Amino acid sequence: MLTPLGRGTAAGSALLYAAGWALGYPEPAIFGVAGLAAVAGAVLWTLPQVRLDVRREMAPAKVERGEPAVGVLHVTNRGRGARGVRARDAAGPGSIEVDIPRLRAGGTRTVTYRLPTGRRGELPVGPLRLERADPLRLARRTREYGAPEVLLVRPRTVPLALLPSGRAHHLEGPTSDRSPAGTATFHALREYVVGDEMRHIHWKSSARTGTLMVRRLVDASLPTTTVVLETRPGAWPQPDDFELAVDAAASVAAGAASAHFPVRVLTGKGPVAETRGGPDDLETLLDRLTSVEVREGERLTSAVRRVRGGGSLVVVAGGAAGAAELGGVAAVRSRFDRVVVLRVRPAEPASAPPGVQLVDFADLEGLADAWRRLGRVR
Repeated sequence: MLTPLGRGTAAGSALLYAAGWALGYPEPAIFGVAGLAAVAGAVLWTLPQVRLDVRREMAPAKVERGEPAVGVLHVTNRGRGARGVRARDAAGPGSIEVDIPRLRAGGTRTVTYRLPTGRRGELPVGPLRLERADPLRLARRTREYGAPEVLLVRPRTVPLALLPSGRAHHLEGPTSDRSPAGTATFHALREYVVGDEMRHIHWKSSARTGTLMVRRLVDASLPTTTVVLETRPGAWPQPDDFELAVDAAASVAAGAASAHFPVRVLTGKGPVAETRGGPDDLETLLDRLTSVEVREGERLTSAVRRVRGGGSLVVVAGGAAGAAELGGVAAVRSRFDRVVVLRVRPAEPASAPPGVQLVDFADLEGLADAWRRLGRVR
């Protein structure tokens, strides 16, 4: 129950009292007695247990990096009057101190405080610790309330339009047997299997062949936006550059997802997210990109080579990416309708290989301006 200051005060007071008694000087002994009395009073101050009901909320539960988020405490006193109560809420590696106003018996107060959102990632918040301390901070009583929660600090994004594709896509959807099953477009006939819906049976073909045949329906084909993000430590000597790269990847993915187009996001460690163009895709992509970190993996050129073709390819690379990396991206140009390389704060200019569009940017606003110009170029 004693704080470091309280333990030091008790030890120093005991030494003063012992020295004054042994040497026959009353003054040190008096100071020693006063110090010990202060420590004893602090213990008695904090001895009564405070009976509180505490409920914590976070608003919002998901936030972009740098945007405000607050914790909200609803505190109700179920005992007698409570004084000197301070809340300490864990937030990531640190903690936040919150002063709780004096509560009368049965009283309720609501207190808000800012949560740190400067770093992207999953920020654990809690458990909440309520401390009751004496005015001199010599003693305290601590009690935990509630289970830890997680605040998602997601990447920052800027609005980026979907890049126009360089090829026309079939209006009736895909023509491959590997296309995902769906309900939109007729593709072929196949034999009936248990579980098929009766309304999909093609009765004329069934009568002609003597076997129940059903229509195979597929989802319409939409151009996919593939984002490949470089995550190897050697490409990001500055942590801020990598955060900007994640923001850029999130902005590109969010732009395509907002238009309800399929999106794939990959790194050298493998897939991060793959969506098919649904209404919840934006939330899924931003949540998955929240936990992306710098880590060893395949080289950028190797990661690009294993990407399935089709649609647009957007590669987000570090500023040191040069001719070798750009050449590796250009090698897969024929598999995509459009290929774009985004370089974060490059040290020196570079020439884009044929068929590859190169964009250098130093912040998200610069990326948005360059992206608008890119959309006018086919």
